[in-house]
Amino acid sequence: MIRSHRNLWTEKAAKATSSRRKEQMVLKLYVSGSTPKSMKAIKNLKKICDDNLEGGYDLEIIDIYQQPVLAKGEQIIAVPTLIKKLPWPLQTFIGDLSNTEKVLLGLNIVRKN
Repeated sequence: MIRSHRNLWTEKAAKATSSRRKEQMVLKLYVSGSTPKSMKAIKNLKKICDDNLEGGYDLEIIDIYQQPVLAKGEQIIAVPTLIKKLPWPLQTFIGDLSNTEKVLLGLNIVRKN
């Protein structure tokens, strides 16, 4: 479920019940309005999270047109951009996140069988 908080969309999921994922993943996805590429990135990321994180994530979707200060603070130069804040190390991905294997590898997620 996406809730609007003054142009900042936030989705919070419950902590993972799986013993393989003890720490909740904190993700921020920067998009540019409802462009096709932004919508594809949102769809791809939600599928990756739903299929592999079992609810153990906190996802913020931030529209840079509505919240340009947040994008400037993170030094976002291209969108869509995904930033994994936690667990460390910090990771950044640019693009529509359609290469699932590359995203899983970068997020250090073992694909669920």
